[in-house]
Amino acid sequence: MTIDRVKILDKRVLFVGGKGGVGKSTSASAIAMAASKLGKRVLLVSTDPAHNLSDLFHTRLKGEPKEVVRNLFVMEINPEKESERYIANVKKNLEGQVRATMIEEVHRQIDMAKTSPGADEAALFDRVTSLVLEELDRFDLLIFDTAPTGHTLRLVSLPEMMGVWMDGMLERRRKTNEHYTQLLNDGEPVEDPIYQTLQARRDKFRRVREILLDSSMTGFLFVLNPERLPIEEAKRGVETLRQHDIPVLGIIINKILPDSVDGTFFQKRKEQQLVYIEEIKRSFRKLPMVRMELLEEDISTLAHLEMVAGRWSSLME
Repeated sequence: MTIDRVKILDKRVLFVGGKGGVGKSTSASAIAMAASKLGKRVLLVSTDPAHNLSDLFHTRLKGEPKEVVRNLFVMEINPEKESERYIANVKKNLEGQVRATMIEEVHRQIDMAKTSPGADEAALFDRVTSLVLEELDRFDLLIFDTAPTGHTLRLVSLPEMMGVWMDGMLERRRKTNEHYTQLLNDGEPVEDPIYQTLQARRDKFRRVREILLDSSMTGFLFVLNPERLPIEEAKRGVETLRQHDIPVLGIIINKILPDSVDGTFFQKRKEQQLVYIEEIKRSFRKLPMVRMELLEEDISTLAHLEMVAGRWSSLME
């Protein structure tokens, strides 16, 4: 069973993930190029700090979309810069909402939070959220070339966790406002810009969560090689996504040795790969799969990438 046109070209948001080194960036780039050649306006986004897209497309990429071929725009998100931008926005949102005598201490606490565990992920999630909500009007398809599996799973599960956390904050803030209304404001509602800011962010998380959970709009592709460690990581990843109700679109089995290989060494590797491919079929039997052979050369030029994209085009048409 293959991944057909309906399950790729009719999506609006596609995540491509897997263990490091399995070929996520190449797969995401080839799919993006194929979709653009079939008439889709595509935005390809890298959230992987390794930033392989600049090398694949032989151009310098930044944090804003850049057209690299017709209808294909590419950008790379820098987690450190996003964290700095995120902290700056938090400080800006607090302007006028905190007493002047407290602002210096508040800024100090926020700067300390920047180095806490998960700060970069929260900033990255905020950027991805904004891209999903803002760029769907400009592009037919958003493709995210993600970091290795563990980081990606935390990222895509954040809308659910952040939503619950925001609900708790909003409830506490609402009770505080009711208390002040009764004691200090003669029963008149208290105008609270902090509550309004929290509500706006909660609505933002809710909207992006609805998109991520909508199987008609969103899909997650796992890339793996026919080797034990990538298979085990993909198993855990698929199960985690299912627990969060995030739709898994299919599996890409990458770097398969072709039948034409010769020599004792390669034949032994080929036999081992066949065993692992059978294991992949059993483990992911309910998911569509695409098999991609190992090429004779590295995918180091646009011509190489277009060759792989041609294979994807034939699968999508």
